[in-house]
Amino acid sequence: MSKSLKRVKAALRDAGLEVEIMETGADTRTAAQAAAVAGCHVDQIAKSIIFRGEASQQAILFLTAGGNRVSESRASELAGEALGKADAALIRAQTGFAIGGVSPVGHLNPIRAFMDPRLMEFDTVWAAAGTPHHIFRIAPDVVQRLTGAQVAGFTD
Repeated sequence: MSKSLKRVKAALRDAGLEVEIMETGADTRTAAQAAAVAGCHVDQIAKSIIFRGEASQQAILFLTAGGNRVSESRASELAGEALGKADAALIRAQTGFAIGGVSPVGHLNPIRAFMDPRLMEFDTVWAAAGTPHHIFRIAPDVVQRLTGAQVAGFTD
């Protein structure tokens, strides 16, 4: 079992949650792939989009419904700083995850987070569990509580 998957499992367990993590057997790097595997609406996929704060040089997490796209200008307004592309090294250093498997929980370091209100419209959503081959189902309000994400509109 990968270190990333172990961290996600531990974070969920430490939060008092019994969450089943599904090994997909297929790539779930895209929302469409994950939705097909989970058998859910694409917007029930909680994508973890990471930007780099240009002033802070820190990773900032935007949890986005699978069918939505982050508006860089709206996201920058929320973050209070210009945003740039986060490279794989920054994402790995701050979150401990590789691109394609970034979970909303189990990060190596604290991360500022924002959450798409569209996710809150569902009873459950699916998120990456630390690898491109593992996902888990969870209530969106629990994701919001665990991440401390600010629910705000930042999509096109």
